[in-house]
Amino acid sequence: MNHIKQGKYRPYPQIDLPNRQWPNNTITHAPKWCSVDLRDGNQALINPMTMEKKLELFALLLKLGFKEIEVGFPSASKVEFDFLRRLVNDKLIPDDVTIQVLVQAREHLIAKTFESLKGVKKATVHLYNSTSVAQRKIVFAKTQEEIIELALEGVDLVKKYEAAHDGEIFLEYSPESFTGTELEYAVAIANAVTARWGINEKRKVIINLPATVEMSTPNIYADQIEWMSRHLDNRENVIISTHTHNDRGTSVAATELALLAGADRVEGTLLSNGERTGNVDMITLALNMLTQGVDPELDFSDINEVLDVVERCTEMETHSRHPYVGELVYTAFSGSHQDAINKGLAYQKAKEDSFWEVPYLPIDPADVGRSYESIIRINSQSGKGGVAYILEKNYGYQLPKAMHPEVGRLVQMVSDEEGRELEPKEIYKIFKEHYFKMPEHISLVDFTVTSQKKIAKCSLTYIYNGEEITAEGEGNGPIDACKDALMKDYKHDFSISSYSEHSCGDKSSANAVAYMQIHSKDILSCFGVGTDADIATASVKALFCALNRAFH
Repeated sequence: MNHIKQGKYRPYPQIDLPNRQWPNNTITHAPKWCSVDLRDGNQALINPMTMEKKLELFALLLKLGFKEIEVGFPSASKVEFDFLRRLVNDKLIPDDVTIQVLVQAREHLIAKTFESLKGVKKATVHLYNSTSVAQRKIVFAKTQEEIIELALEGVDLVKKYEAAHDGEIFLEYSPESFTGTELEYAVAIANAVTARWGINEKRKVIINLPATVEMSTPNIYADQIEWMSRHLDNRENVIISTHTHNDRGTSVAATELALLAGADRVEGTLLSNGERTGNVDMITLALNMLTQGVDPELDFSDINEVLDVVERCTEMETHSRHPYVGELVYTAFSGSHQDAINKGLAYQKAKEDSFWEVPYLPIDPADVGRSYESIIRINSQSGKGGVAYILEKNYGYQLPKAMHPEVGRLVQMVSDEEGRELEPKEIYKIFKEHYFKMPEHISLVDFTVTSQKKIAKCSLTYIYNGEEITAEGEGNGPIDACKDALMKDYKHDFSISSYSEHSCGDKSSANAVAYMQIHSKDILSCFGVGTDADIATASVKALFCALNRAFH
């Protein structure tokens, strides 16, 4: 990008934080979660949500387990005000849920906010003003002292209206654009706010430190959080909250590292909806915790319902590779991946403990309401293991491992020709065409087997090159005896190199399935498949299938 002038962009400065502790920490418990879908998320939509959509999304957030929900900016518009009043009048706010409202430090806005909160038992008033160097210099043209005075005026007004409110009021203060604010100034304004509010054990304050614009690598945001945690007055009574955006594509990492650095609370949205590149995705955060053995205290066990509601309410589509929830995240196209997943699922089912150990799947799809049926799809990049998995899981055919490459090649040829993914029913059709509907130069008519003194005797009737032939043979078992009878007139010499069988279907109506592998001097290997209610008949059918495929 040689056209960009030198000096247009600069590296974000490092934080002077000797003996930082967060790199050695571990997330051991869930933070306080606050959904901002209905405010921050809603303001970023092309078509803001209607009352009905807001109510539907609010109900989902409650179902998922959120105890803090920012419902809007009620002083900014009638729609926002009416929504909160609807929640109150219809008694839709559970007693253990805290409603959060955003407001600027202006008296008429704060007065309107408290009017909207009438009847709310527990509410957080989220007061904010921009503190960054760029905002002070370019937008407001105010000094540091003037910006602090603006924040304190807001606190005084909230206290004034709090005195007349019948219910609990909590204060949250955000130095907006925190990541563009000098740390010494950010802590000065935060300490001034908490002191003016009258912070104590029973009157804690949320200090929200937003990456309103993501400006640095996640480790620097963690340094900022730990630095603030060390310098905030009355830290034990301060709830440090994060609110990260995804401008650099690292909001999840920034939030996780911030939790390591001492943050207590997370604000975000479902599926990362929000201004520009979006807010941090709380689904990803929560499920990341789950995979580490930490209970996120949010319920995403039916992720399909979450996707359905959020997509309908926001009119935003979810990317097919979105972590944990995208359409393709539990799908393997690579043959080696398919084989590993297949083996992993079998291993998981067989072992006694529940510890999840399936290659390529960091989480059990069932834990989010997904099934294994869509894990493996077949296209030109797929391998033999994936095809075998589809045939077994969808249709009950347990192909012997030596047969996997043969069937895989047959399916891959079709996928190459079509240039697309093949559905399970198409794979099954290919399997049937090659093993049950192949052209026949030799056809089984009938056979009987009797045994005397461990010797099997076979009477075999078949059609060969248009002629019906009956022959007798004997051997150490039905298949050996059948082969002996067949070789009286059959011109191709071959040997049977492997044989396996299993039942398929319900016990009351199960058929036997047999697999026969043959070799000859002309062919390296060829498999045949036979199915019948009688296992001996299925075995002979498998032999004839192999002959027709090998010597067609």
